[in-house]
Amino acid sequence: MAGHVSDAVIRRLPGYYRHLRELEAAGVTSISSQELGERMHLTPSQIRQDINCFGGFGRQGYGYKVSELKGHIGEILGLTKEHQVIILGAGNIGCAVARYPTFSREGFKTIAMFDVTEDKVGTRMGDIPVYHMDELEKFLAAHPVDIAVLALPKRYAQDTLQRLYDSGVRAIWNFAPTDLQHPDDMLVVNVHLMDSLQQLSYRMAHRENAE
Repeated sequence: MAGHVSDAVIRRLPGYYRHLRELEAAGVTSISSQELGERMHLTPSQIRQDINCFGGFGRQGYGYKVSELKGHIGEILGLTKEHQVIILGAGNIGCAVARYPTFSREGFKTIAMFDVTEDKVGTRMGDIPVYHMDELEKFLAAHPVDIAVLALPKRYAQDTLQRLYDSGVRAIWNFAPTDLQHPDDMLVVNVHLMDSLQQLSYRMAHRENAE
């Protein structure tokens, strides 16, 4: 990887991967920065700058080979290995994540869910077993886990993060409606669904005012 890569570039990488995957599925073999930029609403120079952060994958005047560039970006995103995932919370959000088929296809394998509700513990969500939260440490001692999804009420999220950290988990995808405090060697991505909806509301209101 060439030098420091900005957060803005990292945020755009999944978009590149998604568009290239769609192009590959449609039988497109090569694409120019102009064409890719039009699909992603980015300028050709921005496309080239982003991709050049990781080395030169295209040829001037020929563009990019779709399958080759997709493969390189997949490697950059760490998608060439399978990630073991657990979900904490078997409510609506946790079950939605568990049922989402693309995660498994892209190498994110959910191996267990945890909850405290009696009618959920001991059942299965598809082929995913649901354990009691009291069994978390025992499970983690026996199964290596790369990512934990927090789909818990806010009041339980911080303590659960600490339990995960103490058991060796270092990556959290947090759906709890709070920004969690975490050690420097733990990666946490917060997903605030209401923030996105409020951004949409803002844009709707200001669009109406401009008309």
